Amino acid sequence: MPQPKTLRATLAASNEARRGELMVAACPSRAVLSHVTSRWGVLVLVVLLDGMHRFSELRREVGGVSEKMLAQTLDALVGDGFVLRYAHPVIPPRVEYSLTPMGRELALRLASLVDWIEENYPRIAEARAAGGGGAKAA
Repeated sequence: MPQPKTLRATLAASNEARRGELMVAACPSRAVLSHVTSRWGVLVLVVLLDGMHRFSELRREVGGVSEKMLAQTLDALVGDGFVLRYAHPVIPPRVEYSLTPMGRELALRLASLVDWIEENYPRIAEARAAGGGGAKAA
């Protein structure tokens, strides 16, 4: 395979070949994992599967999230490329959020996890009541 001739081409080829290594402590992909798997990140992504939502709608749908945490979560998900923030040029300001194609891919995977937890919660509750169900260390 021929080598890229420009620095820009070299950097682009280098970035395409890289993947995250979550098991490596210094890997920046861990920050993405943290955003996606946070309590609010999962719920926001799954709610956005239904389509575009305003901030206030998301806050109502995701019970228990504070304005501050929702804003931080949305900023992180926008920064990671999973969520689009669309500010309408009107007064008063109107901002809506929706999933990017990559965000939709991710949210569909998370929705399966959310569904599994909801469907299996009786079993989980039973295991919790029994002390976890696993062997205990001496």
